[in-house]
Amino acid sequence: MKALLLSAYAAVSHRVWADGLMNAFPEVEWTRLELPPRHFAWSIRANPLIWQVTQEAALAQTYDLVVATSMVDLATLVGLCPALGRAHKVVYFHENQFAFPASAHQTPRPEPMMVNLYAALAADSVVFNSRYNRDSFCDGVRAFLARMPGRVCPATWLDGLAERAQLLPVPLPTMAQRPANGGHRIVWNHRWEYDKNPEAFFAALARLIEEEVAFEVAVMGQQFRNRPAIFDQARDWLGERVVCWGEQPSDVYARMLESSAIVVSTTDHEFQGLAIMEAVTRGCVPLVPDRLCFPDYYDDAYRYRGDSEALAMRLEQWLRHPEQRPALPDARAWQWPHWRDAYAAVLGLGASA
Repeated sequence: MKALLLSAYAAVSHRVWADGLMNAFPEVEWTRLELPPRHFAWSIRANPLIWQVTQEAALAQTYDLVVATSMVDLATLVGLCPALGRAHKVVYFHENQFAFPASAHQTPRPEPMMVNLYAALAADSVVFNSRYNRDSFCDGVRAFLARMPGRVCPATWLDGLAERAQLLPVPLPTMAQRPANGGHRIVWNHRWEYDKNPEAFFAALARLIEEEVAFEVAVMGQQFRNRPAIFDQARDWLGERVVCWGEQPSDVYARMLESSAIVVSTTDHEFQGLAIMEAVTRGCVPLVPDRLCFPDYYDDAYRYRGDSEALAMRLEQWLRHPEQRPALPDARAWQWPHWRDAYAAVLGLGASA
């Protein structure tokens, strides 16, 4: 079988997924086309043009399967390269543009939303990494199209999509799960951007300091040229409690997870949360919000309800009384061996023996 794998904005989680997919099915003859994770507005709208100009030979081949992320303008690409339309087309939603939190520095634009919508319309199979992702996409499309003149809203198609869409997470690579690490070290390992809500995390840490709760903190994750000011402010008053700060090489990052006790999310935007899952695999007990995708993946014991005050209260409980921390979730449920057959069925590749 020949397959074309398309990723129009190859962020870290997208590369993890693509690498895992190709490794899980080595019997497939893969051709992989990607665009780097920068210039988002151009990448999501112009990827058919960019690939047609730069990858003409690859697009001229005959494929049995086309697998594309939701940022690929698959409808336009199939229009420009009609031979692709004869392949079985699968669109994978790592996220959707209808559920992004508003930013004071950005004006919501319809083009990325329409790319998501057209990709889903052009696909034979649509896959989401969580129930929250699927539901927020369908709800967002309904609200978005209701604003259009004439109120064009394909309600029947959306209902059908919600019923037939597959829910398959981005699987983690296979590795042994560490036991709970113990100790008083908290780790925050997310992108340094506004949608991850770092203000709530640091507000909770400030409350721990007020209550004289002993802890250490490792603040890691991908950084960008512009980042929320709270990071620099918090670094000053956290002082010697900081054991690690900033983006780290992969080996340092892994060792820091393996020496931390609790991994925290305060995000306003998450469709699966690979960073939390990776930390759990390396021995960190997760503490995540009771919203977004997290109820899909974590029992009540790992979720806090409310704001930074609720987070601080749970952290204080777990730090003062380590015996009250819940046992680690079973990370094997997130790894490729658990999901290979389900992926094979969606892709039409046949289950493993």
